[in-house]
Amino acid sequence: MKKIMTYLSKKITVLVLIVTIFSSCASRQEMAYFQDKFITPENQIENMNTYELKYKPDDMLTIDVHALDPDAVRPFNLPAVSYNSSSVLSAQGNLKMQTYLIDADGNIEFPVLGTVKLAGLTRKQATDYLEERISEYVKKPIVNIRLANFSISVLGEVNNPGVFTIPDERISISEAIALAGDLTIFGKRDNVLLIREVNGKKHYAKIDLTTINTVTNPTNYYLTQNDVIYVEPNNAKRNSSNYNPNTAVIISAISTLATIAAILIR
Repeated sequence: MKKIMTYLSKKITVLVLIVTIFSSCASRQEMAYFQDKFITPENQIENMNTYELKYKPDDMLTIDVHALDPDAVRPFNLPAVSYNSSSVLSAQGNLKMQTYLIDADGNIEFPVLGTVKLAGLTRKQATDYLEERISEYVKKPIVNIRLANFSISVLGEVNNPGVFTIPDERISISEAIALAGDLTIFGKRDNVLLIREVNGKKHYAKIDLTTINTVTNPTNYYLTQNDVIYVEPNNAKRNSSNYNPNTAVIISAISTLATIAAILIR
């Protein structure tokens, strides 16, 4: 009987070790996002070193037209509207410029000019185009265009993941990560994923933050509207993901029983 109990005690000890080892292991498939996306020449992001964005469908633009004669350009400006605190159109509240939404075909409906295609144009190109069209009606018009909904998303192993609105239409990947509170100690710094939609298709790029080339030319990556940055968890985070808080209690209980059994059979 004593030999049997000693044998069982040893087996329980081995079992405890096995449970401890496997309870701390997690596969990449259980932790990482976007695992099935592979970068190919067809879906790789190009021209990463430029920050001059181009307008896309679903962009919201404010367009303000000025001239020496304010009355002459009044038909080309949408009237400012008043919104209350709940963003509902109201007779009282702060004045706010109306925006133009670029539709799926890349167009907006502009006063007097009608349908105008802006998707695919930079701000300068769109400004020059509108000034040329409006100059047919007004002498020396000045057009100011702003992108009202420039935002990016930062996900994964950062301290403050979320969607961030960018007021000045220019931001690099290092600045975006700073907005998200920097990477956590579990973030994989040499394999950051950038996802961008180009002409309705998703494109990808892998970025290595461990090299100085990332923050110096020509690989200082500037982002465009609706870009997504994903920081994958490293091995340490994956290994701890399957740890069960009750595992320590279970192991302690098994160890205690094994010890008691060993004592009783002596």
